[in-house]
Amino acid sequence: MKTIYYYLATFITLVSVISCNSGNKEMKTEKQTPKAIDLADLDTTISPTEDFYQYATGGWQKNNPLPDEESRFGSFDLLAKETNQKVNDIIVNLTKQENAENSIEWKIATFYNLGMDSVKLDKDGIKPIEEYLKKIDAISSKDDVLKTIAEFHRLGISSSFAIFGSADRENSKMEIAYLYQGGLGLPNRDYYTADDARSIEIREEYKKHIDKMFDLFKINNTKSEAISKIIFDFEYKLADNSMTNLELRDPYATTNRMSQSELNEISPDFNFETYFSYIKLPQQEVVNVSQPKFFKEFNNVFKNTDIETWKLYLKWNLIRTSSQYLSTEIADASWEFYGKFLTGALVQQPRWRKVVNRTNSSMGEAVGQIFVREYFPPEAKQRMEVLVENLRAAFAKRIEKLDWMSDVTKVQAKEKLAAINVKIGYPNKWRDYSSLKIKNDYYYANILRANEFDFDDMLSKIGKPVDKEQWFMNPQTVNAYYSASMNEICFPAGILQAPFFYLDADDAVNYGAIGVVIGHEMTHGFDDKGRSYDKDGNLKDWWTEEDAKRFNEKSQVLVERFNNIDVLPDLKADGKLSLGENIADYGGLKISYDALTIALGNETPEKIDGFTAQQRFFLSYAKIWGQNIRDTEIRRRTKEDVHSLGQWRVNGQVPGIKEFHDAFNVKPGDKMYLPPEKWATIW
Repeated sequence: MKTIYYYLATFITLVSVISCNSGNKEMKTEKQTPKAIDLADLDTTISPTEDFYQYATGGWQKNNPLPDEESRFGSFDLLAKETNQKVNDIIVNLTKQENAENSIEWKIATFYNLGMDSVKLDKDGIKPIEEYLKKIDAISSKDDVLKTIAEFHRLGISSSFAIFGSADRENSKMEIAYLYQGGLGLPNRDYYTADDARSIEIREEYKKHIDKMFDLFKINNTKSEAISKIIFDFEYKLADNSMTNLELRDPYATTNRMSQSELNEISPDFNFETYFSYIKLPQQEVVNVSQPKFFKEFNNVFKNTDIETWKLYLKWNLIRTSSQYLSTEIADASWEFYGKFLTGALVQQPRWRKVVNRTNSSMGEAVGQIFVREYFPPEAKQRMEVLVENLRAAFAKRIEKLDWMSDVTKVQAKEKLAAINVKIGYPNKWRDYSSLKIKNDYYYANILRANEFDFDDMLSKIGKPVDKEQWFMNPQTVNAYYSASMNEICFPAGILQAPFFYLDADDAVNYGAIGVVIGHEMTHGFDDKGRSYDKDGNLKDWWTEEDAKRFNEKSQVLVERFNNIDVLPDLKADGKLSLGENIADYGGLKISYDALTIALGNETPEKIDGFTAQQRFFLSYAKIWGQNIRDTEIRRRTKEDVHSLGQWRVNGQVPGIKEFHDAFNVKPGDKMYLPPEKWATIW
């Protein structure tokens, strides 16, 4: 699941409250209700004690071959695709009806129609960004550069660095501004600095891509060097002074509260007071400078880079950000590198899926309000509430029984667990989109207007008490999150569908799927990063020194286990980068299994399709991670993603779970056997 300690994307809130409690509409289903445990998903040619992942998902993998437009396709992705189809149906229905101009229905329909009109997109070409290209051409001073960066940030055009609002880590009740490293055209710093063959290849292709895009936009170069070299060298300076993904996992390293005068000391030339005025942010008493080293270097880059180089870099920011929303020729060229080359996908996703995703990003809660009314029954929320509290009770019991944690830390751990806020299905307060301006002119122009609407909403919260009602995902999102600064877990309506959640399935299936998801998100509050925050969401070390030492020792078992996994013949998993997610998977499995045991009590349910409740628990867990994936995507995710690959979220975890050994009679000599001394035994 997606863990959120700060969230850089849109911040969301629609006026009238339309609750699914207002009616008794049942969840719409496909033509055939999916089976909780479908025997066709299994591969019975292999024993579960030899390769549990293949046994539990091999049939699904065979029956769901990797589509050409996907670099990875699993149960998770299939549900997201099906949910996108439901959202598309909702939006298409809006486009067919009469909508009052500037009503939210009209805004959604107009936004979507412009995105779907490929003929108009091809005819318009680069018209939607011509005014911004002219503004860049007119730059004649460093203040003009600063002003352009500020304007780009207001419009959601990635450039130079990032700014966002989030809870103050030292006073979680208040929202402050965060400055964050950025400005790169490749995913992270390692793509610029790593010396492995794939990274070198990516850098060379990236340079070719830059030159290709500038040619396509017919932008001339007034300098003697190739445009791609100029831009790459510029970005390399930023990358070389950026934190690695692993370093970014340390919340203490990225917490650097500064006054305006202290910020001026590390950035005397890039004037942040002027920048704040340009983005329309009032003067701030304190700002969190997440990576001081980066911003010191950015100041030097700003000071020492000539105007013509800045113009090329800013044009690249604009081209890179806008290309996928312009003509077919331009969008195809962008996809050739960012889609095909980086991820391995063979063809693009159909236009409707891309436009639905963009509409969700721009007006997600407006669409989500309709989605909830159509597809999310009250019974689902009620059953989830019971599941969550059962998991919370099971976790509390596990904490009490821990033999490695002191009593004083246990007290605070249980207090934090009890304080976790739970959000299920949809917000209590819907976002008001009445001030969002949508016009029937250009698709990309509407995207920029929506971005600016989000930016202004974000700025309006800085310096004020944190809004505890705010959601960081749309209701139709197939995902979940834990927020350390809010100490809350959130389960949108989108994930409360099969194969994660069944209204009519046996307890074992739901505890093995959504139950583990719940436990996973709860455990994030106590993983290697989340444990650094107290029950109120403040960054505070509430562990005894000895408890922290024992926690790290036990966590190292997972680091070493995953470091030794071959994800490809020449590539191993990154146990340190994925530690937080691996701890959460482990905790989710242990806690949810305990909760299932409590729910069953003294009952022994009859076998279903020959499987005990305990076996169905683990089969259900494996099912949600079944997937097919391309080697290119394996490499990319191993480098970028804090989550382990689906196969290893199963086979990397269950050998260290005693209850799995018992359920499937795993014995020494079996490939799925792991001796007790190699179990993590954290939670």
